[in-house]
Amino acid sequence: MNDAAARFRAAIEAGDLDAAVALCRDDVEFRSPVVHRPYRGREALRPILGAVFTVFGGFHYVAGYSGDDGHVLEFAATVGEREVQGVDILRTDEEGRIRELTVLVRPLSAAVALRDRMAPMLS
Repeated sequence: MNDAAARFRAAIEAGDLDAAVALCRDDVEFRSPVVHRPYRGREALRPILGAVFTVFGGFHYVAGYSGDDGHVLEFAATVGEREVQGVDILRTDEEGRIRELTVLVRPLSAAVALRDRMAPMLS
């Protein structure tokens, strides 16, 4: 696994919001599983990741995959009583900083539960 992906994984697993955000470029682009438009910038990303730490229960990574174009961290968690399977797709720049983070989750019922629980935290 790439160093940036390994450091991101370690920060998320440790619940270290500051470390996770520090691995990202100032202009990082975050693509949410439940919102059409991407969020841009570290300051937009910080409250989203903070809400994720609150909403996801039992969050843990189960696998990691790396290639020339990016890195994928597969995770499992719960949202309320819904089991969630998902991936964090990381794209890095030449310096190893995260320039794009895309999160995908399944099933649809879990994505809806995620949206419903996160919306009040981010409004």
